[in-house]
Amino acid sequence: MADIHGSYDELFAAVPTMLSGLLDEGDVGGAVAVFVDGKAVVDVWGGFADAGRSVPWERDTIVNVFSVTKTMTALCALVLIDRGELDPDAPVARYWPEFAAAGKDGVLVRHLLSHTAGLPDWEGPIEELYDWTSATARLAGTAPQWQPGTAAGYHSLTQGFLVGEVVRRITGRSPGEFFAAEVAGPLGADFHIGLSAEHDRRVALTVPPPGKDEDYAAAARDSDAKRAGVATLRVRDGNSLAWRRAQIPAASGFGNARSIALVQSLLACGGTVGEVRVLSPAGCERAREVQFDGDDRVLGMPSRYGLGYGLFGSALGWGGWGGALVWVDPDERMALAYVTNQMREPATDNRAIELVMAAQDGLKGLRG
Repeated sequence: MADIHGSYDELFAAVPTMLSGLLDEGDVGGAVAVFVDGKAVVDVWGGFADAGRSVPWERDTIVNVFSVTKTMTALCALVLIDRGELDPDAPVARYWPEFAAAGKDGVLVRHLLSHTAGLPDWEGPIEELYDWTSATARLAGTAPQWQPGTAAGYHSLTQGFLVGEVVRRITGRSPGEFFAAEVAGPLGADFHIGLSAEHDRRVALTVPPPGKDEDYAAAARDSDAKRAGVATLRVRDGNSLAWRRAQIPAASGFGNARSIALVQSLLACGGTVGEVRVLSPAGCERAREVQFDGDDRVLGMPSRYGLGYGLFGSALGWGGWGGALVWVDPDERMALAYVTNQMREPATDNRAIELVMAAQDGLKGLRG
């Protein structure tokens, strides 16, 4: 079996065993962390940080987790809501006046967080994603595709700019700066929205699925993802320095499993982890308030959205392109994160949910 490094409670031994099995099946590298009551019961990693399998995955290896980043950006908004600085029922234009253009004066803050704003597509060049002012100006001038609040459609690249610009207008800080100062910094979490050059040596570049190359592309829509005018994100884009340096708060977060599980333990533990309080218990519960329950017109599947998170029974969380996942179960005070540099085709990728099931088995023994 592939070697696994780190530590774990024996009750959760199935989790590192499963990670080892994934590496045996051909995955390049990855890491899993499980936190219960704000403390790590699993913190393991293995494999390699490069496609050539010459650089071992280390304790401090970080990787782009794509849409798991959305949960970090949502947390920033929840903090502002909790402080009374952001009203989820207010029009977005209260904080970002230019956003009222093109019939968006009725779009509410909660619509941005729940993928119901009607702005799911990035219709500019990929390169414009790297310029905050240009990206947000484009979205401010775009008309919604449906009456906001009446339907949901996954905002794969746009949600981060929409929520992030509201954060910036309120605080005067970019979402990456706000997250670093108010969340990651106090917790000591190694997660970054906008990665500086000093961290480059630690990055595990994304490896396309077997048989694919770096032109492998993300496609939220099955039927019309490649229609004219809608940008397509490729692996080579996500592996570029421009992507790494930019703040794309829906998709360009870099971290490891430990950092993600630590941050999202806030929602599992009523807003406080260790001695650090970031949210109130009521502020945490807002994330689970159902904003939409029905068919997502972009993903083409039933979806339940809270304020910034997907809802799965009593749990909440979200996944990232290529396989990453964060899963938070407040009822069990558990947060799990899985990260990997090895993509698999989404239709056949069950790695993350199998790790969640393994962790849940460990919980039964712990609570027994």
